[in-house]
Amino acid sequence: MYKKFFVLLLALATSLPALYAQDDESLMRGWIQTLGSDDFGGRKPMTEYETKTINYLAGQMKELGLQPAFGDSYFQQVMTISTISRPVGGKFHVKGAGKKTDLVYPDDLVVWTARATRKVEIPSAEFVFCGFGIDAPEFGWNDFDGIDVKGKIVIAMVNDPGFYDAKLFQGKNMTYYGRWTYKFEQAARLGAAGCLVLHNTAAASYGWHVCQNGHVDSNLALYDPETRNEGELAVKGWLHEDGCRKLFAAAGVDFDKTIAAAKRPGFKSFVLKAKGKVAMNVSYEIQKTSNVAGVLPGTDLKDEAVVFSAHWDHFGFGTPDETGDRIYNGAADNGSGMAAVLLLAKKYAELPVRPRRSLLFLIPTLEESGLFGSEYYCAHPAFPMEKTAACINFDCIAPEPQTRDVVVLGGGASELDRYLLASAGAQGRYVVFNDDNSDGWFFRSDHFNFVKKGVPAVVIEYGKDLVDPAHPNKYPRSDWYHKPSDEYKADWDFSGTLLHVNMMFGVGLSVANADQSPKWYR
Repeated sequence: MYKKFFVLLLALATSLPALYAQDDESLMRGWIQTLGSDDFGGRKPMTEYETKTINYLAGQMKELGLQPAFGDSYFQQVMTISTISRPVGGKFHVKGAGKKTDLVYPDDLVVWTARATRKVEIPSAEFVFCGFGIDAPEFGWNDFDGIDVKGKIVIAMVNDPGFYDAKLFQGKNMTYYGRWTYKFEQAARLGAAGCLVLHNTAAASYGWHVCQNGHVDSNLALYDPETRNEGELAVKGWLHEDGCRKLFAAAGVDFDKTIAAAKRPGFKSFVLKAKGKVAMNVSYEIQKTSNVAGVLPGTDLKDEAVVFSAHWDHFGFGTPDETGDRIYNGAADNGSGMAAVLLLAKKYAELPVRPRRSLLFLIPTLEESGLFGSEYYCAHPAFPMEKTAACINFDCIAPEPQTRDVVVLGGGASELDRYLLASAGAQGRYVVFNDDNSDGWFFRSDHFNFVKKGVPAVVIEYGKDLVDPAHPNKYPRSDWYHKPSDEYKADWDFSGTLLHVNMMFGVGLSVANADQSPKWYR
């Protein structure tokens, strides 16, 4: 009887028009309009607008009947360090085999550190070119085989071999090995002093100006007050191709031949016959920001949880657009995701029978700065990672017209698939798994920190197969993404957005009541 009840509930809840669909839309519009208003100042962390945002979210969670997730608090404090790093004299001096050159900041390279220090000095730094900087046993690829990088500065190409050869790795769909964050992590694991990621516009999917704009002014990282982040690389950075050519020339290395060889299996990494004088002045500030989360306790499996997440942070005040608007409101990104999480909390709280597993509604900070809020949560979770059944993440889900399909990143990898297919099928729709991850989008939102901890996780992207081709999305992402124009508009189409939310309601309910948590495929 118990299972039959939830099967009926699933069918009712995932279809559209669903029960109370008009109320659902009104609620979503209200939350997005509020959180994306000028009054919230673009929701930049560690400003007065953070205080306003997180207090509003906590108040909504309390009103919806959620319990605090962190003891008696809805807030989880996250400590950060913000650093501004400048090479002494504006350059790194390099001496090679009878040749000298300077790597000029910020044209040839941009560099920073996450350590709490006033100066970084490596008087005679060795550089080692490590191809893509990847150790991937499942793909039979190890750029670090036979090379010692301890105390050296690793140079690693952005992306992975599949970008250049569809037969390698996962072809055009970037693996995490291709992300620049992985390059830093792997270099640190091997004891390197630093890592410079070799930029390429096509492989990175963005130009050099993005590297400059993202890292010249300040760089955020999580902060450990006990270690003062001494375990972090002393030097992180991006290296322009022109800068790399200068470095290779000083070392007597042919740039084009070396890069071509590094793209093929069997490449051997090597230490460059050139050493650099690395000296950086650093200013830093330690600050605090907060994740927000509430819990709907389960029944017989209440010690386990299903997580629903959507980040609250955006960019605050920035460069004005052509209209003079300088508030980055973040209505779609990610007011729409937060509204989805709050709406799901309401719908689950109103169920006549509580789900078996607890439901955690997590709205983390610092997603835009590097997924730091969710990273901190996953290291200090309200429910242990081994008892976290799944993470369902929402990022930029409105406005969205009705589509026959739904693209799900992270699908096709775990037993979550059965619930995604069933819930979409109840709506008469079909699922497209990992449609195109050539730009590494799957690794660029909060669900991925759960994946790194072994938790199956997905994020809804969009739909392509329009129910009414004559009425496509009036506000495509390219028009507003990370711009002041990301503002709520009364004529937003929510029909597809509500389909997505109701679909994930069914997925969450199924996972919460299953006898076993979903497992990864082999």
